[in-house]
Amino acid sequence: MKKPEFSRREILKGSTAALAVGAFSTSVRAAAPPATPVTPALIDAAKKEGKVVWYTSLDLPAAERVARAFEDKYLGIKVRVERTGAERVFQRIGQEYASRIHAVDVVQSSDAAHFIVWKRDGILEPYVPEDVAKYYPQEHKDPDGMFASFRVWLSVMGYNTDLVKATDAPKSFADLLDPKWKGKLVKAHPGYSGTIMTSTFQMARDMGWDYFEKLAKQNVMQVQSSSDPPKKLEIGERSVMADGNEYNMFQLKESGKPVEIVYPTEGSPLIVGPNGLLKAAPNPNAGRLFQSYCFSVEGQQYLIDVGGLRSMHPQTKEKPGRKPFAEIKKMKDDPAGVERTSEEIKARYTKLFGV
Repeated sequence: MKKPEFSRREILKGSTAALAVGAFSTSVRAAAPPATPVTPALIDAAKKEGKVVWYTSLDLPAAERVARAFEDKYLGIKVRVERTGAERVFQRIGQEYASRIHAVDVVQSSDAAHFIVWKRDGILEPYVPEDVAKYYPQEHKDPDGMFASFRVWLSVMGYNTDLVKATDAPKSFADLLDPKWKGKLVKAHPGYSGTIMTSTFQMARDMGWDYFEKLAKQNVMQVQSSSDPPKKLEIGERSVMADGNEYNMFQLKESGKPVEIVYPTEGSPLIVGPNGLLKAAPNPNAGRLFQSYCFSVEGQQYLIDVGGLRSMHPQTKEKPGRKPFAEIKKMKDDPAGVERTSEEIKARYTKLFGV
């Protein structure tokens, strides 16, 4: 697999040292702007622009369905979805802004650490949707109003139910080291996927790098995106996945595919994917309207029901049949820690897995 061409520090080499606080710290550096409601004036201004450009690492089918739902609600405004892995979203934003190219209105990444860098380098536009101000927990919104948790999910294990009996399925990360799973595992890569960058950080912190050293000896199939392991599982190319998106597994399972989710006993890595507006956006009003829709109870419920994601909006409802979020043991997220160690993580992981 081709490694990313530029590191985040190479792209934004003018950046200062990493923030000492987390992405959602409650310590405020500057007053956040007042909450902005959706008004007829905002809608009219957005319709005059006629489009919004969204860079996202959200799985393409889910991203396009969110875009279509917005278009159905606000007729006359088109959403152009530019979807790729989180690391490539990060690279693209850095390269474009370094070249004074302003082609994107709203950005979403599955690596919350990216927003630390973007905020620090002054390329995010403050904007607080009314729902974010009223309903979102403090730890899920930037104190300066630059971004908030658009989507929340877990990196989980799983297995193909046609190939593995429930009684034989692994229950923990440690179980994946059993010789019986050698040559039967699939796993995504932190050099491409923000989800896996974050989960690798959390697992290395809580379990140590020696775990990955042992896992690398299991002849693991290495793929790129965190949406890829569930797909390999579905078609039976591998019987067990070591990591992957919980939301993709929900989508597959609920459509009748032979897959089952495993929440490892050590805890499931918690992933937060913020959404934010870009400074010098070509369609600023359409971007604001889209941002407000993304954080509305309607937009968030759509993410849950159709996208298989979790939401921090307290007025949303979990879909029946899914394990309640509160009942799952979770590892602790730390976007600032990911930002500080991302290059080390990619280097160590690549050395171990040979890709």
